[in-house]
Order: sequence, then C-alpha cells, then structure tokens
Amino acid sequence: MAALPLILGAHQLDEAFVWWWQQGHVPSDVGRVALWVYLLIAFVVLPIFVPLAVVQLEPTRSRRWAMAPFVAVGVVVAAVLFAAMVRGPVGVSEHSYHLAYELQLGGGLAIVILYVVATCGALLASGYRHVLLFGLVNVVAIAVIAKLTVDGFASVWCGWAAVTSAAIALHMRFAKPGRQPAPSALT
Repeated sequence: MAALPLILGAHQLDEAFVWWWQQGHVPSDVGRVALWVYLLIAFVVLPIFVPLAVVQLEPTRSRRWAMAPFVAVGVVVAAVLFAAMVRGPVGVSEHSYHLAYELQLGGGLAIVILYVVATCGALLASGYRHVLLFGLVNVVAIAVIAKLTVDGFASVWCGWAAVTSAAIALHMRFAKPGRQPAPSALT
C-alpha cells in the first residue's frame, strides 16, 4: 500500500510525456512508449494492485477473504483492458484540460463500473477508517469527474488519485494496526 503514492506519482510523470508528445515537444517514439506505459499502469496494474494492496494491509484473515472478490474483479478487468489494448488501436488526444485516451472496447461502461468496484470497493471494505474514508472520497470524486468529463475520465481520475494518494502516505505513516477499525461486522 505504501508503494501506491509512488506508482501514482510515476504514472503522472509518465503522463507529462504523453502531453509533451501531443504538443510536439518530444519525439513520436517517446510519446508512443509513454502512452503504452500510461495505459499499462492505469488499465492493467492499478485494478489489480489497489485491491491486493488493501487486502495485504488488513490484519484479519476473515476481512482479507471478504475482500478477495475485489482482487478477482480487478484481474478480470485488467485482462479485458489488456486484451483491448493489444487488439488496438490505442490513441490519445489533447483537450483543454485533460487527455482523452482512446481504446476500442465493447461494454466500456460495464468495464468502468467493474474497475471502480475493484479499486474503490476494496478501499470501502477496509477495516481502517482512513482507508475507508479515502474510498468514500474517491467514489464522490468519481461521480464528479464523470459528470464533468466523460472522455477525460481516465486522465482526470488518475491525476486526482495521484494528488490524493498523499492521504495513503499519511495513513501508512501514522496509523497503527488495530487502533482505528472501521465499524463493521467483518473482523
């Protein structure tokens, strides 16, 4: 879990290269590699890594087992998105305040919903109040971001996640296992 802010920070740094490519500041080869790195992290790594990290954070076996479905959903989502990436085409276009990533994906809305279930569901099922609160804040942010921009959803949500992942760093620094359980019957 402590690695998540680093992954999200690197993800945003990589997106800077995608922006620069779109603006003609870096060579096409660099931009294409940055695009693929961005998509691999966003679409393959994160839907598996986030629920796995939350599961590993949990101190009780029963709560870890209860969270296992989120990991399974993340694996399925990652596999579907990776297959769509490999099939292609993948692309990106620059808009005023975001990048719009393009991927040929049937059932895209269902995949986005399952992605949110995998990543935020694991956070919401956590036994730690701070992690649960982080999940709730992200669900609200997702709704706001989806309302503001559909085509820039991936770019804006990943940017939001990188900035707010400072909360994860604070949790990892100051939380003590078992000291701040979230109210739940799963213990």
